[in-house]
Amino acid sequence: MAAARANNRSRTAERILDIAERLVQTRGFNAFSYGDIARELGITTASLHYHFPGKAELGEALIKRYAQRFSGALGRIDKEMPEAVAKLRAYAGLYAEELAGKRMCMCGILAAEYQTLPEAMRGEVIRFFDDHQRWLAGVLAQGQSQGKLRLAGSLEEIAEGIISTLEGAMLIALPYGDTARFDSTTSRLLAALRA
Repeated sequence: MAAARANNRSRTAERILDIAERLVQTRGFNAFSYGDIARELGITTASLHYHFPGKAELGEALIKRYAQRFSGALGRIDKEMPEAVAKLRAYAGLYAEELAGKRMCMCGILAAEYQTLPEAMRGEVIRFFDDHQRWLAGVLAQGQSQGKLRLAGSLEEIAEGIISTLEGAMLIALPYGDTARFDSTTSRLLAALRA
């Protein structure tokens, strides 16, 4: 009986996170309330507070889950793709998938709201981008050693530029509802890096 209750609590927490993630990616963190989630789930806001005492805790859990999913995707890319160029293409594809669902990268949205976020969330947003920058720098180093990439500048700066370009390309493509704009930017970015 206790295991069933714990499982039900876990499922409810995941449903809360799913709805909150969609709301952040489509509206922004500051543009939704616990009431929005409660109405969609058909539960009380008190039930939400049981799972996540405050919106800051909910936001921190959202970023950690999102970062964990992204990290898993990066691990799969590393495992399945031996060439750096393919890894970079697959990385851009992760952003393209979000855009195809009419969503922004959650941490990109949160970065835009950074000054208004609770402190714990700010740290998680920075950690997300730092982790991606490190991963990309490793891929760039691999591409250089494979003779597949021609890089001018430090690996960290180029990695930062890749993230900035992808986030910006999403931001511009979204209001047009045009993933071709994003794909075109991605293609030009990858072409500029290739040897």
